[in-house]
Amino acid sequence: MSSLNRYLDAAILKPEFTQDETIDAIKECLALNTFSVCVRPCDIALAQSLCKGTETAVCVVLGFPHGVQLPESKADEAARYIAMGVDEIDMVTNYGLIKSGEWERVKADIAGVAKQTKTAGIVMKVIFETAHLDAEAIAKTVEICIEAGADFVKTSTGFNGDGAKVEDVQVMLDTAAGRIKVKPSGGIRDAAGAQHFVDMGAHRLGVGWNSCAAICSGDGAASGSGY
Repeated sequence: MSSLNRYLDAAILKPEFTQDETIDAIKECLALNTFSVCVRPCDIALAQSLCKGTETAVCVVLGFPHGVQLPESKADEAARYIAMGVDEIDMVTNYGLIKSGEWERVKADIAGVAKQTKTAGIVMKVIFETAHLDAEAIAKTVEICIEAGADFVKTSTGFNGDGAKVEDVQVMLDTAAGRIKVKPSGGIRDAAGAQHFVDMGAHRLGVGWNSCAAICSGDGAASGSGY
């Protein structure tokens, strides 16, 4: 197994998944020793029970997948997940507001969650669907995330638009300049693609759980991946 496994946040987020399908997906990720499993809120307790005693963390999505909830709702969501003992939170910020240039509202949206995760010592990643933004907006959003107290910036949910693009990730890395971590996500389905982002300087990779085996083994792209 390659060392790429410890970069992987394995997304198990399909809304139609049964509990048995979710269990099978988590077990496959545990066998590969991925850094985390990123699950639906309804699967937090299930994931924790399976991941207990392993090196694989439990990450949950917040404001997913569109990020249009009220900031107060997102803060409430964060408080509930923190109380449940999650290890990490991946929140979707309101990229419609980013496109509108409503920067103070964007910052407030992120800061309300970041305040709680910082206090709890939980890693927080901010997703802002870079495929819908130009380079200037991507760079500005990275700065806003730094100011708001986030730990990571993340390209995509995997549910809206293209996934991680090399040029967008480069903008994020250049703007971050070591002040915040960067997570390419979406469309990474083989070892070569994953390794390229790692070589660029990415700190974590968001991948569909069913691509993890191909990435870790160095094989070609996984078939049928929807992430």
